[in-house]
Amino acid sequence: MPKGYWIAHATVTNPEKYKDYQAGVAAPFEKYGAKFLVRGGAAEVIEGSSKERHIVIEFPSVDAARECFNSPEYQAAKAKRKGASMNDVIIVEGV
Repeated sequence: MPKGYWIAHATVTNPEKYKDYQAGVAAPFEKYGAKFLVRGGAAEVIEGSSKERHIVIEFPSVDAARECFNSPEYQAAKAKRKGASMNDVIIVEGV
């Protein structure tokens, strides 16, 4: 079964409030076997446009990636992100 990945792009608009979101995702990420491959860090836009932060999270499967996103634990953390950032998140199946 191929692994699943969240690919997220974010612009943080309220860093203090965003910390509440970051603290809230630890439990669901652990529960669903998430592993950060990219979390912020230096980035260079070489074509097109971009948000300021880039995040890639690996999950054991696409199902686990979906279950994590839809879980009550993650949704509670995500609610804390409102007004703190602008985000795009996609789930991608690995090869």
